[in-house]
This record gives sequence, C-alpha cells and structure tokens, in this order.
Amino acid sequence: QVQLVESGGGLVQAGGSLRLSCAASGGTLGGDAMGWFRQAPGKEREFVAAISWSGGSILYTDSVKGRFTISRDNAKNTVYLQMNSLKPEDTAVYYCALASAVRVVRTTPDYWGQGTQVTVSS
Repeated sequence: QVQLVESGGGLVQAGGSLRLSCAASGGTLGGDAMGWFRQAPGKEREFVAAISWSGGSILYTDSVKGRFTISRDNAKNTVYLQMNSLKPEDTAVYYCALASAVRVVRTTPDYWGQGTQVTVSS
C-alpha cells in the first residue's frame, strides 16, 4: 500500500512563496506519475499540476501557470510544488496524488495524501 505524506504548508502573505513536498513510501514505486490537487472551503477538489516519472511530461491548471513549478526527486520518491506569487485565492488544502500516468493522475489518482493547509493572507 502506497502512502503519501505532504509537508510544507503554512500561512504566507500575498506575493510570498511556499514549497510543498510529498514523500511516497510503501507498495511498489517506480514509473508512477505524481500530482497536486487543492480544495478550497466550499469548493470541489481541483487539479493543480502533474509530472511524469521522467519529468518529461508536466501539466498545470491555467490559474497557476507561470507561478507554480512541479518537480520530483525519484531517488527520494518525493514530488515538490514550488509556489510563487501566491494569491489569496490559492488558499486551500493541497493534496498529493499518485497514479500510473500523467493523464490518470490528473483525473483518477490511485492514491492520495492527507493534505496540507496553505493560507494566503491579503
């Protein structure tokens, strides 16, 4: 059973930066795509970014393009989300996800983390 543990959330002022990390463990890891989702209060969970095992395929939702960067370190089984120029509307619980391919992690991930809170004050 794969476990995903996020870290790095917190409170930041608008315009600031945060870096989220998600460490994967357990199961049989290797070749998987990983991604990030977020859920704001009263809203549905939405896709944020995804990255393939090799890093050669990366997707972002339009609202974070140019501000967020997803990356991964396969030796550490860890995916990162560098968030710059944060806005109050980025406030949400951010979830890590894992699946067999980028197109799958974007829609129906196999595994989820427990989430980490990001709060951006105006």
